[in-house]
This record gives sequence, structure tokens and C-alpha cells, in this order.
Amino acid sequence: MAAQRRRPTQTDIARRAGVSQSTVSVVINGAPAIADVAEDKRRAVLEAAAELGYSVNASARNLKGGRNRMLGVFTFEPVFPVNQRDFYFPFLLGIEESTAECGYNLLLFSAVTAGTERRVFADGVNQLKLADGCVLLGRHLREDDMAALLREDFPFVFIGRRDVPGEEFSYVAADYVGATRDMVLSLAALGHRRIAYLKAADDKEWTQDRETGFRQGLDEAGIADDRILFHVMGEGAALTGAELERWRAAGVTAVLVEPSQDDSAISALEHAATEADIEIPGDLSVVLLGDPPLVHATERDWTRFTIPREQMGREAVRLLLELLDDEAGVKRHLYLDCVPVPGDSVAAPRSGRGRTT
Repeated sequence: MAAQRRRPTQTDIARRAGVSQSTVSVVINGAPAIADVAEDKRRAVLEAAAELGYSVNASARNLKGGRNRMLGVFTFEPVFPVNQRDFYFPFLLGIEESTAECGYNLLLFSAVTAGTERRVFADGVNQLKLADGCVLLGRHLREDDMAALLREDFPFVFIGRRDVPGEEFSYVAADYVGATRDMVLSLAALGHRRIAYLKAADDKEWTQDRETGFRQGLDEAGIADDRILFHVMGEGAALTGAELERWRAAGVTAVLVEPSQDDSAISALEHAATEADIEIPGDLSVVLLGDPPLVHATERDWTRFTIPREQMGREAVRLLLELLDDEAGVKRHLYLDCVPVPGDSVAAPRSGRGRTT
């Protein structure tokens, strides 16, 4: 029986490459001191390791400057459930394509701790450090994790505007303010002067931005606050046909619907309209402030704006690479325009409705 071949050691590599064992250790392990190793010696070590069949650390193989040419993507909640697949997929597609184009590998970080809550840190250790930097996304983040990442000066970019009190970090966000303002102005241009706003119960950054845009649109269109009806969607706040009938009696001719993470709001409005025998858009124009996956609502061509998710993923990678090259660590904020979709759920108000001042 043939003797098993001895596995090569770092001593063997040092002898083959003609360098010290300490130099081999620095190169093989991708230690920060690799920046001080001359390029010819680094390549000699890597070539000797390859010839001897030694498995080399990825950080040593790829880059001399202490990077391993890996970017991470961390999600604070599952991104693969069927009911959210369409929402998150374009973000991930943009991240993956941009990462590959830039010559980096991509690591997906998910649940790093036990239980249902996702945490960046496990036993006080930043699990993302396997990557040079990371793109983060999710609706419900851990503010203490974000603050800890900033204290460590770990490079990351968030997809979506997020506010953590006392902290500033880089993000790529959709311009909900501008998109919502433009929708209000479009309705006003058609003659709608009495508008209802179906608001999500969450008081999140994206909710705040949409309401800011809504109020900007009202100001620019010269529509007073007393011409507006607000209805907050949430537990115990169902929308009924009787409610829509009261809105119509008050002169409302258009409704802006703020989506949550699904299509429950637009579905509720559609069911209420059917219950009250209200025609969309003949009796009531409807604008969807986003493009959630339609699961319960009719897949009609709703008048809406779409979120540039794939572009946001690509731009997040670009900003992350800029952060890696910026020793000053200047934070970056980028807003991308949403894309209006005319759809078929908006029309001019019928004669005699909506034009009173």
C-alpha cells in the first residue's frame, strides 16, 4: 500500500520560494502586513504554494492591499419568501451584477444568530468582516447594530433611507418625495381638488417621505389642507364601502394609496369600491404610491410609480467601492428618481365633481 503523501507546509513554501517563513505566513494568511511585502516575493510565494498544492487564503490570492475582493450583502429579514420574492429580487440582481462587473465576489449573510431576529453581531463579533464591505437592506433594522458598525468604521451602504439618532451612514434611496409630489400635481392638472390619502400605519422613513411629497404637491397645486381626507390603514382600521361612499359625498374624486410591504392597502380599497359599486376610475381615480407585488389585488394597470430597485442595488455597490477607496470615510447619500407609470386607474373627475374651491 502506497504511503499517503505529506501535505505541504508553509516551511516547504518558504524553501521553494526562497523567502522567510514569516513572509509566507503574511502572504498566505492575508495579514495587513502584506502591504509591506514586495510584489515579486508575494508572487513567488503564491506560485510556490500553487505548485505544492497548498490552499491559499483568498485575501492573499486576490489583493496585496489587505482586501480580499469580497463584498457582502446582509438582510435584516428573509428576502426569499414567495410573497416578497418580486420585491427583493431586483435589488439582489443589481447588487450581484455590479459586484461581478467590478471583479468582486459576493457573500450573502443572513441569520447569524439563533432565533427569528437577525443580528450583524454574534457574541460581540462583527460577522460581516469576512467581506471588505457590505450592502445592507431590510425594512426593520437593528439600530444598535448599525451604531456598532459605525464605531468599528466598517464600510457599508444601506439600500433605502434610514435614520439612526445621532448617527450618519451612506445609503441609496428612492426619491419618494419627488415621485409623490408629481403624482399630486398630475391629479390637480386633471381637475382633482378633493383628494383622500390612504396612509400606511408604519411611521417609517419611506412613509414620512411620501407624506412630505404629498404635502409639497398640495402646496404647489394650491390645495388647502381642509380639502384633504386622511385614512390610516392598520389593525382595527379597515376600509369599507360605506367609508368610500362618505368620501364621495364629501366631494373626493381621487385617492392616493401608500403601500406597505404587500398589496393589502390597494386590495382593501378595491374591495371597498366593489362593495359600494364605485367605478375606478370613472367615479374615483386611484394612484398607487409604489409598485408592491400584486397578490390579492387585481393585476390591472394601476396608475403608479415604480421603484428603481435594480439600479439601487447597482448604485449601492458603486458607493460601497467609493467608501473603500476613501480614507476620509465621507458618507454618501444618493436619491434615484422613481419612474411614473400612467396606468388606467386615473381619469379627469366627472363634470361637477372635484372642481369646487
